Amino acid sequence: MKTVEDFEFDYHTDTTLRTLYATDASEYQELPHAVAFPETGEHIRQLIQYAREKKLNLIPRTAGTSLAGQVVGSGIVVDAGKHLNAILEIDPVARTARVQPGVVRNELNHALLPHGLLFGPETSTANRAMIGGMVGNNSCGSNSLAYGSTREHLLAASGYLSDGSWVSFEAVDRATFESKCQGDSLEASIYRKCRDLLGAPQHRAQITENFPKRSIPRRNTGYALDLLMDADVFDPSSDKPFNLCKLIAGSEGTLFFGTEFLIDCNPLPPAHSALICAHFENVDQALRSVMPALNHTPFGVELIDRHILEATKRNREQLKNRFFVEGDPGAILVVDLRRESAAELDLVVAQVIADIKATGKGYAFPVLTGADEAKVWELRRAGQGLVSNIPGDAKPREVCEDTAVDVSQLADYIAEFDTLMKTKHGRDCVYYAHAGSGELHTRPLFNLKTTEGLKTFRSVAEDVAALVKKYQGSLSGEHGDGRLRGEFIPFMVGQECYAMMKEIKATFDPDNIFNPGKIVDAKPMDVDLRYGPDKPNPEYETIFDFSSSQGVLRAAENCNGSGDCRKGFLAGGTMCPSYMATGNEKETTRARANILRHALTHPDNPLKPFDNAAAKEVLDLCLSCKGCKSECPSNVDIAKLKAEFSQHYYDAHGVPLRTKMIANYSQSSRLASLAPWAWNAAFGTTGIRKTLNRIVGFHPDRTIPKLHSTTLKKWHNKKQKSDKSNTDKVVYLFCDEFTNYNDVPLGQKAIQLLERLGYTVRIPEHLESGRTWLSKGLVRKAKEIANTNVQKLAPLISEDSPLIGIEPSAILSFRDEYIDLAEGELKTTARTLASNCLMFEEFIVREFEAERIRSDQFQGKPQLIKFHGHCFQKSLASVVPTVRALQIPTGYKVHMIPSGCCGMAGSFGYEKEHYELSMKIGELVLFPTIREQAQDVLIAATGTSCRHQIHDGTQRTALHPAEILFNALNQI
Repeated sequence: MKTVEDFEFDYHTDTTLRTLYATDASEYQELPHAVAFPETGEHIRQLIQYAREKKLNLIPRTAGTSLAGQVVGSGIVVDAGKHLNAILEIDPVARTARVQPGVVRNELNHALLPHGLLFGPETSTANRAMIGGMVGNNSCGSNSLAYGSTREHLLAASGYLSDGSWVSFEAVDRATFESKCQGDSLEASIYRKCRDLLGAPQHRAQITENFPKRSIPRRNTGYALDLLMDADVFDPSSDKPFNLCKLIAGSEGTLFFGTEFLIDCNPLPPAHSALICAHFENVDQALRSVMPALNHTPFGVELIDRHILEATKRNREQLKNRFFVEGDPGAILVVDLRRESAAELDLVVAQVIADIKATGKGYAFPVLTGADEAKVWELRRAGQGLVSNIPGDAKPREVCEDTAVDVSQLADYIAEFDTLMKTKHGRDCVYYAHAGSGELHTRPLFNLKTTEGLKTFRSVAEDVAALVKKYQGSLSGEHGDGRLRGEFIPFMVGQECYAMMKEIKATFDPDNIFNPGKIVDAKPMDVDLRYGPDKPNPEYETIFDFSSSQGVLRAAENCNGSGDCRKGFLAGGTMCPSYMATGNEKETTRARANILRHALTHPDNPLKPFDNAAAKEVLDLCLSCKGCKSECPSNVDIAKLKAEFSQHYYDAHGVPLRTKMIANYSQSSRLASLAPWAWNAAFGTTGIRKTLNRIVGFHPDRTIPKLHSTTLKKWHNKKQKSDKSNTDKVVYLFCDEFTNYNDVPLGQKAIQLLERLGYTVRIPEHLESGRTWLSKGLVRKAKEIANTNVQKLAPLISEDSPLIGIEPSAILSFRDEYIDLAEGELKTTARTLASNCLMFEEFIVREFEAERIRSDQFQGKPQLIKFHGHCFQKSLASVVPTVRALQIPTGYKVHMIPSGCCGMAGSFGYEKEHYELSMKIGELVLFPTIREQAQDVLIAATGTSCRHQIHDGTQRTALHPAEILFNALNQI
């Protein structure tokens, strides 16, 4: 047997990576022995053999979005999502796909779309959930009424048994089944055990009596013996062939290690669809309206309660998606209807609304179609993260959130559940998700950092198990048992049925190699938790104001592990660019939050808790794009956390020379501007530039922005002396350091554009923006700059005379970091100032809508523009004003480039160790899209770094919207 050193794949035992894989999206945390990244099936076999010899265990993992602790344990975590992610075959005729476990569900559907197919089961995590995990947990989702669960789609599964032998499970007839039972192989033992257990009438009777009701489609309690025994080899009246895939789906990686899955695909849904978003005063009214909706064969019936709706108000991204909410409903029932014709759809929509109204329930019934439907589903999918985004230590916990009962009993069950929570446990509860399938995600609030909270956590779990058993329901509807519910399986199905499950596990895995402690022989559900009264919970003084999250530690703890940051570039959005390019867990927002949480609760040096080399390493590839601040449902702002961490780390180790140089960009540019010709000659000569780049720690292939012959401030001051314009429409321009020294022609055109449109432009006295100091983590200096700028600018700026910024990263600092850096009474002043700080295009659109700017002031001609938005603009503001501003000239059309971050991120893309990643990020979407454009297509980008990255990556010149609008002005 090979030793670890002989493995031809990545195998890590370092503490940092093990720490990052110690958690998933559940409440559990346990440091694994190692983390492995196999690239082939042979590597899996080698890991099995190694685990057998060393008496270790293997924990299969893909995206790590499990909610019951399925991929948390002390063994070797085997990340099958990193490399085993190929779509091996699509058969449009058979309507099947053969895939490896690391294929992302939505990316599979992207590949299936040209064939008119899709893989139906849709988890709320579908933009990062992988097929291997969906098989392991038997995942389904909001559309399970139409598509069922993963189990119904799994036709065959190939992989390795616990002895390292390869096996393929698929449907077999009676003769094949009997032949499979012959021999001495482990596979034969498995078939014989199934025959012995499920062929016995007394066992079948026990399963029928004790398993969840057959009328509950979402039942994942334990191993699916009830479905396996339906096969024709045991029941002559059945027409269902025996297929061990029924057992493999939902087995949570405890029986075998799958490397290939053959899945059944569905035709695309009917072309016409609509969502009825029925508003109710409370959850009970909504649930008692489910049955009328189900009478019309909807694709889904989903519930969103008031807690989630309230949380959407605190999330920048989801705030835009709650446009359909009328009043303050206690619950909304979303009924998904799809039909082949528009007329048929209109008819059924009217029937559903009429049937619900006939019950006397509901007060508003907005009907959404087209692009608005996606916004509703995005809000619904964000529920898990949104409900966790509550300040403080009491959070909605996944203790009983996956129960399922017969849908006809759902309202009664939830009413009894709600009474139990309030009267016995004094807990309010969050309700959301799959009402049409008899399953609601129910999350009571607990503070697991207290002894009382931990005690109640267990007590609630026990009481809910008893309540579910009363209704003969399933303790797990779709998320599996894992560590959370495994303890209660004997109680739920009885000791006899549980003993059968143990026999199945022992036959498949006699040495207990595969994911032990999940489903059978589980530990108590309240051990190995991420939080507890015995865990440290320190407080730290910070430079940024973290009071909104009750401290820097809780700001990191806001990450609940749901893994929204693991979405690929095809999913859209900005978060997280380094993960999109590398596919490494280490480069996720989740990993960065986890390592900070660990560093702050287990400091290497209690006197200097931020002095942590592991945290520095994991934070290194964060581009500080701010995508997480808006796209993470929990609003985990890693850019802010990284900046705070970096300042304290520098306090312990000193500030590197390159960091000082970049932070001092404004000062060095001011000095260089005294002789701009010398700067331009040096950096305009390839050989000299490469040498200078190497000296300062930049990549030799990165070009350096040139300096203009003058600065924007000098040009404007000189111009003002001869300017005779007289208007009361005064605007103040924030002359950021990048526009002042490098992008002077842009600044000139922006000012001239405003003047031609009838405005007097003034550049007030102010300091640099502080952006370079913030980006390098020198927060104390940034704090000085922020407070000074607030003091200088606040008396001048108002709604009538706003502060306009050309560079998004500079002007949006007023709306973001400045507020958290302002001290004392200046904080209120900073908030007021922020409300009147506008990006250039925001101001243009505001004035256009007020009819102070007109389309006829611009030339009318056809012009296509491809626009890439700045990360800060996407995260802290909106790209919509830019699109609307660019379409003011008649005939101008704007297409958004579906790119996330450009990859430059200030100085990040210059630095020698980050350059390759920077360009790789650009190559995901941005560069290829621009290369496809004809020369007469204009490329627009608001950020100076973005324009530079586009130049270096494509050799195309991108223009700021101000330049495009200036060039479009009617000639005088």
